[in-house]
Amino acid sequence: MPERRVIVCPPSGTGGRRVCVDDQVLGTAYSLHDLTVFLQNAGLTGWDELDVIESEWIEWHEGGPEVWKP
Repeated sequence: MPERRVIVCPPSGTGGRRVCVDDQVLGTAYSLHDLTVFLQNAGLTGWDELDVIESEWIEWHEGGPEVWKP
């Protein structure tokens, strides 16, 4: 993966986590599947959920890949 900053923000009060790549907001993910689709659409074709879980390129704020609700 090219050096890009991927940030998964803390869960919102209504559920879901905002996802940003570099300075661009991709949307709100409500599951690991949603996040994977966002990243695939951002150019990480071929990535699956396991790649997302194991990636050192993703910065998780206030919980890891298993946390989607506050």
